Amino acid sequence: MTPQQSPAPIVLDPTGADRNREHRQLHAGGSAILVDVLGVPAWSVSDPALLKELLTNDDVSKDGRAHWPVFEQVVQTWPLALWVAVKNMFTAYGADHRRLRRMVAPAFSARRINALGEVVDGIVTSLLDDLDALPAGETIDLRQHFAYPLPITVIGHLMGVPARQRPAFRSVVDGVFDTTLTAEQAAANTVSLYAALDQLIAAKRAEPGDDMTSLLVSSRDEDGSVLSDAELRDTLLLMISAGYETTVNVIDQAVTLLLTHPEQLAHIRAGRATWNDAVEETLRLEPAVAHLPLRYAVRDLTLPDGQTIAQGDAILASYAAANRHPGWHGVTADAFDVERVTKEHLAFGHGVHFCLGAPLARLEVATALRALFDRFPDIELAVPAHELQPLPSLISNGHQTLPVRPRPAA
Repeated sequence: MTPQQSPAPIVLDPTGADRNREHRQLHAGGSAILVDVLGVPAWSVSDPALLKELLTNDDVSKDGRAHWPVFEQVVQTWPLALWVAVKNMFTAYGADHRRLRRMVAPAFSARRINALGEVVDGIVTSLLDDLDALPAGETIDLRQHFAYPLPITVIGHLMGVPARQRPAFRSVVDGVFDTTLTAEQAAANTVSLYAALDQLIAAKRAEPGDDMTSLLVSSRDEDGSVLSDAELRDTLLLMISAGYETTVNVIDQAVTLLLTHPEQLAHIRAGRATWNDAVEETLRLEPAVAHLPLRYAVRDLTLPDGQTIAQGDAILASYAAANRHPGWHGVTADAFDVERVTKEHLAFGHGVHFCLGAPLARLEVATALRALFDRFPDIELAVPAHELQPLPSLISNGHQTLPVRPRPAA
């Protein structure tokens, strides 16, 4: 399982304890460098120009079954097996990917997303009303009581997940992103996850509604074909996980950045920048997904620096490091600046696998920030910023908790 021309790999920390150090390591290694991802070697690509090229290159696949020679061996024991073994557009390649994306895209039409504006407003208002009832000076975990419930409620509404099932979905989706689980724990979580999805599918087949799950159950491609049972389950998994955990992290990181950079919050309040600027700069500096497993070389790929990613080698898209690359955003690449002229990033991917849910995520985060800081203009962190603990994950980029005081004591 060792790619050719391999120096000793950098072992990525599954706990995500010091991402900034890892970013610097990856940048120092050049456009691509060999890393160890929970025991699996892959080429981490953190150079944004190269990463964009590979993400649009037909000689780079997301189908491990077809293009990763060690696929069957790795998925038996790898804790991240679900990330490469699902059967949906996330792991599809070529014509198969185009077919699946055609069938899923109507669920994310502009009409459907625009119609969610009032729903998101209502959910945000309700959550803030609950926080407003707390006594002045009380500390709450904003991740638990605001960043979490907003996206899970929105995606639950969009997909027709009954309210009683949402806590179970939340728990098993959290497990998908936890890279400290053993292979046995990850496998058990996957069993629970699919049981919840099967329950949802059965309910929608029995009683269809005006929701995304019902739409996908009845979706037909141009030739009249439907999603297979495996494709349907894994597409729903993709929709729920991509629309939930990632948005939680962006809200968490945006609030943290604004509270630790009051001068940037002042720019927004003075009209020198917008809440959308804060969203985009957060997505650039602290994207929800740090590294995204995996892609595979369909043939030998010769890189500009002379290295070769051999046919069958795994490729890791290191989005967080790419977003901070000094070759893209200069010497201030590590700084939070809502007035930054160019806030380009790869937080939603690039090319044919660009995230269909990006407009919804942007809507949720901008709405959440605007309403939170309007309702609680004096909100503050309840602990020093250096005490915030990262999620135990090399994939998911957020905090374990986000203690704040919405209304500081007088």
